[in-house]
Order: sequence, then C-alpha cells, then structure tokens
Amino acid sequence: MTEPFAVPVTVRGYETDVQGHLNQSVYINYAEHARWSLLRAAGITQAGLIGSGVGPVALETTIRYRRELLAGDEVEVSCGFEWGEGKTFRIQQTIRKKDGTVAAEITAVGGLMDLKERRLITDPRKYFKELAADPALFGL
Repeated sequence: MTEPFAVPVTVRGYETDVQGHLNQSVYINYAEHARWSLLRAAGITQAGLIGSGVGPVALETTIRYRRELLAGDEVEVSCGFEWGEGKTFRIQQTIRKKDGTVAAEITAVGGLMDLKERRLITDPRKYFKELAADPALFGL
C-alpha cells in the first residue's frame, strides 16, 4: 500500500487564537488545501471540473483534535479518498507534526454536483478517472 498524498504546511501566527493554538476553523482550510493540491497533482483543475459541468461539494466534516498546534509548527496534511458504491465518497486526512505526532484527524464526506441539474452525480469515480492524468492518486 502506498503512502497517502500529503502537503507540508507551516502554522502562521495570524492563524492562532488567544491561547496561541491553531484556530479550529483553520484545520478545515488546511484540509481543503491538501484536497485541492491532490487534485492538481492528479491533473485536475478547478476550471477543468467546472468545464466538465461538475463541482465538488462538502456534505459532512468531522475533526478529531489530538494535539495542539502552535505558530511555527511544521506539519504534513495527508489526503486519501475512499470510494463506495453511491453518490458520495469519503476523504480521510491526518495533520501530523514533523516528529510524527498526530495533531488532528479529519474525515469528510463529499460528492460531485452536476452544476446544471444541481444534484449529486451518480458515479463520482467515473468523473475523477476521466479527468485525472493520474487517477492512482485517488486510489483508482
């Protein structure tokens, strides 16, 4: 099994709260950054998605905070897709410090929406396979 796709991020001071911890809303930004980085690495752009008539939608996000992050901490944000049989997929993400400590685990449920019909498409895997230059990054 290959390692999941990951991107490095350094916690910036303006992203912290009054206790000096990474603000809870920024974890979602980091997760989203990793997701779009994976899409780009696979050869899928936002313009490409929109041009094909679909757009990603977030349906649910769960964050499990494990350890605090402070300004200057260097982390890696992983991103792995899990495919089922329906209209949705799961994205499993981990924010891990350089020493290996898990700071947060993020699970998201997403789908691809038909931008004209405003409904989830039936088989999102099909679209990712067709649009991606490297579908293996999605586990396809």
